[in-house]
Amino acid sequence: MFYRPEDGHGLPHNPFNAIVSPRPIGWISTRGGLGDNLAPYSFFNAVAYVPPQVMFASTTAKPDRDGTKDSMAQLRESGVFCVNVVEYAMRDAMNASSAPLAAGEDEFAVAGVEKLDCETIDCPRVANAPASLECRVTQIVTLPGDANVAVFGEVTGVHIRDDALRDGIFDVMSFGPMARLGYKDYTRVENLFSLARPGE
Repeated sequence: MFYRPEDGHGLPHNPFNAIVSPRPIGWISTRGGLGDNLAPYSFFNAVAYVPPQVMFASTTAKPDRDGTKDSMAQLRESGVFCVNVVEYAMRDAMNASSAPLAAGEDEFAVAGVEKLDCETIDCPRVANAPASLECRVTQIVTLPGDANVAVFGEVTGVHIRDDALRDGIFDVMSFGPMARLGYKDYTRVENLFSLARPGE
């Protein structure tokens, strides 16, 4: 089949998210005048090594946040955010933190997630995450569409849980990172193989 997005796909559900998958989940924590916030974003990735940088995109809005979401409103206020890696064991808490709560309600408390303060920024982080990336906002880019915004941040601090380090390697097999597929579907890393690049 072929379709032009502006004409519609004619399917029961939009296939776009399923086509662009799997996607890592950025479990974004922020702090603002209304308190702390935690929410998962599946339009997320690393974008540069030196200095280390990440991005995530917000694509919907809440009626109590003036055309955006809590995470976006708070990082605009503070200029910082933290990306927490989601392991399989935290799947239910991650999902609970996606609830459409009122601005000011703390998803950490609602989802039963312990939090700690970051080291380099004034922001909470998920206490037991396999890894957390403390970030300072470098760019906020408005994208075409009603509420589409991309946020870029420079990583200023990295937390790695001790049991996720094995022989000096961040071992994703030790905790099974989750990824987003399309529709209501997720997956976790369960198989690993290596490929040497040509010339290596």
